[in-house]
Amino acid sequence: MIRKISGDKIFNASVLVIATSALAILIATAYVLGSGSILVFQTYGSNFITGTNWNPVEGRFDFGLLPYILGTLVTSGIALLIGVPLSLGIAIFLAEMSPKAVRVPLSYLVELLAAVPSVIYGLWGLFVLRFFVQNYIETPLNNYLGWIPAFSGTPFGLDLFTASIILAIMITPTIASVSREVISAVPNSIREGAYSIGATKWEVIRNWVLSYGRSGIFGAIILGLGRAVGETMAVTMVIGNATGPNAMPTSLFQPGQTLPSLIANGYVDSLYPIETSAYVGAGLVLIIMSVFINLAAYFMVTRLLKVKGGAVE
Repeated sequence: MIRKISGDKIFNASVLVIATSALAILIATAYVLGSGSILVFQTYGSNFITGTNWNPVEGRFDFGLLPYILGTLVTSGIALLIGVPLSLGIAIFLAEMSPKAVRVPLSYLVELLAAVPSVIYGLWGLFVLRFFVQNYIETPLNNYLGWIPAFSGTPFGLDLFTASIILAIMITPTIASVSREVISAVPNSIREGAYSIGATKWEVIRNWVLSYGRSGIFGAIILGLGRAVGETMAVTMVIGNATGPNAMPTSLFQPGQTLPSLIANGYVDSLYPIETSAYVGAGLVLIIMSVFINLAAYFMVTRLLKVKGGAVE
């Protein structure tokens, strides 16, 4: 007798397979990167993480990732400092203040910006933005604040600062779109209750709306950070691509590199097993950084912010 399988069982099994596939992809990626980077870790050990030299020349091999790890963290951090306030401003305006005639087309425009390929941002940064940043931002900062190490050096336009601005522009649509949806999802009863006790619009947004939706907003910021950390093409085109000790981010106005740009610049041309292993090892370090960022975000949401499901506990 043939047993009839219910639609619920088929649906449950299908969903389980789809959900498990994400874990399987992560495990497969970690395995490939781990096995491919064994050689460089066996050769250099912890110096592969803490070293500052990068020399792919045969007979003088030396590989160290510290400048590129720091370059990734610096550019992503500055991108968040610039992009998060801009994104929240856009989200608040669209969700709370804009008339419908403006809200709809502007929302489409923001979402369209999120779909622009990164190479387009890179070309625009290379041929347009770099000159504006060099002449109107970097040069004045260097003239008046050059005594501060972060603003020292010779402004050139292809450096860490320009790469950070490009990243900020790229992550702004993502954070703004998600934050707008989160703010729009806040129940109107929250707003009405705040207005009933005499709160102003600014107080309602700051103390009730943003507080209620802070879990989702923080998640949007982490999505933006994830894109900033892993962005490759646009950063590669505007960061200057310095190598070795010269890539250490001692000033915002000097060329540097991030882990993704390092891999993009060298992996295809790697000729020797140890060199290939070094680039694969850089990819392993990058994915570990991404995992730690997500774990830190989860800890902050559940422990420090003490938020579950978008509501304040």
